[in-house]
Amino acid sequence: MKYFSYLLTPFLAWLIAGILKFLINSLRARRFAFDLIGYGGLPSNHSAIVSSMATLIGLNEGIQNPAFGVAVALAFIVILDASSLRRQVGKHAIAINKLNNLTNQNPSFLRERMGHTRVEIFAGVLVGYVVGYLVGSLS
Repeated sequence: MKYFSYLLTPFLAWLIAGILKFLINSLRARRFAFDLIGYGGLPSNHSAIVSSMATLIGLNEGIQNPAFGVAVALAFIVILDASSLRRQVGKHAIAINKLNNLTNQNPSFLRERMGHTRVEIFAGVLVGYVVGYLVGSLS
């Protein structure tokens, strides 16, 4: 079961974060928000996935294990990417869509919901930690 938990944990973190994101978006929109599924939103799926693995590795292998260091480094890269680069891409998409609407030359539409706020990332890390802890406790 221990080795299976390394496959199960990121999947569960992704699934639980995705379900929570859908429910939160649906409550905010007061409708089933299938069109809001994707990048951005609360909680961050990416942050949940990488933090669940870092938590599981830390619990199962110990924080002195090099695999834990790699998992934490990967988590930092993913979280920084979600909060900076992808957030900036979303801001650019907003500006490009505004320009596009002014000129009406090209009907294409860029997705604006990219990246995450600190709260969305924190929520994703929290979901990942809880999932990693629960799976680690059961395995």
